[in-house]
Amino acid sequence: MSKNKLREDKNCLNCDHLVEGRYCPNCGQENTESRKSFHHIFIHFFEDLTHYENSFWRTIFYLFFKPAVLTTAYMSGKRLSFLAPVRLYIFISFATFLTISLFPSETTNKEEALTVKENSTELVIPTIDSLHIEEKSVHGLTKVGILSQKNTDTIIKILQQTDEIDSTKANKKEAADFGYESVTELDSIQKHGDKEIKVSKTEYWFLKKWLAVKEENTNEQIVKKFTYSFTSNIPKVLFLYMPVFAFILWLFHDKKKWYYFDHGIFTLHYFSFLLLLTLTLFLTDKTMLLFDQNPTMEWVHFSIKSIGFFWMIYYFFPAHRRYYQHELLKSLYKSSLIILINLVILVVLVVLFALYTFNTIH
Repeated sequence: MSKNKLREDKNCLNCDHLVEGRYCPNCGQENTESRKSFHHIFIHFFEDLTHYENSFWRTIFYLFFKPAVLTTAYMSGKRLSFLAPVRLYIFISFATFLTISLFPSETTNKEEALTVKENSTELVIPTIDSLHIEEKSVHGLTKVGILSQKNTDTIIKILQQTDEIDSTKANKKEAADFGYESVTELDSIQKHGDKEIKVSKTEYWFLKKWLAVKEENTNEQIVKKFTYSFTSNIPKVLFLYMPVFAFILWLFHDKKKWYYFDHGIFTLHYFSFLLLLTLTLFLTDKTMLLFDQNPTMEWVHFSIKSIGFFWMIYYFFPAHRRYYQHELLKSLYKSSLIILINLVILVVLVVLFALYTFNTIH
C-alpha cells in the first residue's frame, strides 16, 4: 500500500475522471500529490533500482547463473516476476559504463605514481663548477681522483649508448609521422611523384587526415582523444548492434515458430549478461588492488578472471539450447555458426567505427 498523501480534490490529474478511492477507476493512476520532496524522489529512485518487490535481485540471479531460464520465463508470461528486458539492459548498461568511467585508466595511475615518486625524491648533486675542476668533463673528475680510469671508461660507454638510444627514439618519432612533414608535401607526392612512392586512395585519406590532425595535436594527444571518443561511444555501438544479433538468430531458426520479437528478448538478456559480467570482472580487478600483491592473491585474481572469461564464452551455448530447445549437436552447430558470424561482423564494425572515430578527431 502506498504511503503517499491523497489529494483533497477528487478529479484524476491524468484523465480528469472522478476518483472515490486511492486509484482512478478509469485509468488506474494513484490520486496523490504530484509535487514531491527530493527525499521522496531519491527513495523512489532507489526502490525502483533495487526493490521491484524483490524482482530485481531475482532477475539478476537468474540472468547470471541460469542461462535462458529468465528469457523462457518471460516469454511464458511471467512478466511481473522479473524486471522487463529493456529496463534491465538500460540499467545494467548505465551502471557498467558509469562505473568504468569513474575510475582513472591504468596509464594515468602510472603517470601519477611516477610524478609523485619523482617529486618525493630529492637529489642534491653538486655542479662541476663547485668542484673547481679546470677540465669540465668526466676526464676532469679522473684527474682530481674522484673517479678511477676504469669508472671513467664505463661512464663514457654509457653516455655513448644513451646518445644512440636518443637517436633511435627520434627516428621512431619520425616514423610515427609516416615520413611526411605536411599535407602539402603529401599532395605534391601524390600529384607529381613516381608511381612507386604514391599511396593508395585509402592510405592517402588516412595520411591526409593524420597530418591535418598533427598540425594541432601531438601523437599523445591524438591517441588520448581517439581512445576517449572510441570508449565513450561503445554503449551506442552495442545498442545499435543488438538488432543485428537478433536478426542473425532469426535467420537460423524456424520463422513460423520463432518471431523476431522472441529473438529480441533473448538478445536483450544475453547482452545484459555480458555487460553484467564485464562490470563484475572490472570491480574484481579494482578490489584486488586493495590487497597486498602476493602469490596467493595473484592466483586468486587469476582464477576469478579465468572463470569469468570462461563463463562469458560458454554462457551462450546452454542459453541457446535451453531457449530454442534443440538437440545437443544441432544446438552446438547452430551456436558455433552464430558466434562465428557475429565475431566476423563485429570485427568489421569495430574497424569501421575506429575509422569513423579517427575521422572525427579535431
